[in-house]
Amino acid sequence: MPQIHAARRERLQAVLAAGDADAALITSLVNVRYLTGLASSNAALLVPAGGRPVLATDSRYALAAERDCPDLELLTCRAVESALAGVAARRGLRRLAFEAHEMTVERYDALASAAAGLQPRPLGRAVEELRMVKDATEIDLLARACAITGTAFDEVAPRIAAGMTERELAVLIERAMVDAGAEKPAFDTIVASGPNGAIPHHTPAGRTFAPGDMITIDCGARYGGYHADMTRTVVLGPAAGWQRDLYALAAAAQRAGIGAARPGAAVAEVDAAARDVITEAGHGEHFSHGLGHGVGLEIHEAPMLGRGRPGRLADRVPITVEPGIYLPGRGGVRIEDTLVVRSGGAAARDLLTTTTTVTPRELLVL
Repeated sequence: MPQIHAARRERLQAVLAAGDADAALITSLVNVRYLTGLASSNAALLVPAGGRPVLATDSRYALAAERDCPDLELLTCRAVESALAGVAARRGLRRLAFEAHEMTVERYDALASAAAGLQPRPLGRAVEELRMVKDATEIDLLARACAITGTAFDEVAPRIAAGMTERELAVLIERAMVDAGAEKPAFDTIVASGPNGAIPHHTPAGRTFAPGDMITIDCGARYGGYHADMTRTVVLGPAAGWQRDLYALAAAAQRAGIGAARPGAAVAEVDAAARDVITEAGHGEHFSHGLGHGVGLEIHEAPMLGRGRPGRLADRVPITVEPGIYLPGRGGVRIEDTLVVRSGGAAARDLLTTTTTVTPRELLVL
């Protein structure tokens, strides 16, 4: 594992060497983990354009850092950012790039006053851009998270019944994911039933399921720090014609989006491939969010698939494809899968989220 993280740091060093920075101060805890392997609530990393990086963390994580990051110089202290700024100044690394998108004004003031002579400058989202393309280890961890998610869903789905509450189902799914090997849920599980299904990020509450309800379930497991994301929609029978039609439309849109997701495709065009299917059926105003997003060490990360979004997909980029149709006062449908974009066309695409009780193409009537 140290070799994997060293290779990631070398990629960042190449970015720095090609730019106008002597070093980068990495303060996003997710990015620190990506570049070092250390999971910590207080850590930062100084990466010079050339030379040995320095990892700073406090005494609670010192032993873990020594174990997991033996190739890094380790600095044990509480004020990790200021301490690394001092190291940069002493080494003559004046042009210090920092992660402006995640740093507060208060922390920046402390950083700037920690060492005279530094010339801070924004790094941009350089590490996040590196994180988009996953290595084999990352894809394996993500695949395991997705497999756990599917196993848990298949276990719980047959237990969905009238009288159960949204919150009860959410707890059952989260418990099943942990029992199947998850570290924890990747995010708070969404269960939206009946008219609540028209709210894409509804918080599950005490509403009880009743015959005729459509139920949207958005869940995911976290494994090895990597996040799965999957949504399924079921109905407590009997299913009405409009429910079957709405589900079939969402499924057709998802197939179109997945078919468009290939290396080199513009993310806005992938979104449009699915969105156009829904719009042409007269429900364009009822699809209110982007088609999907990247997944990895965070549940939502680059790239973002949506109207007007910049960028293109590349080989080995995991994304979600999750079209939804939401009818106020009636309910909604969302179908979501996590897949890895691969070179070689559709045959080489990796669909990571699979369930046996519910397939994206068929509405499950319970």
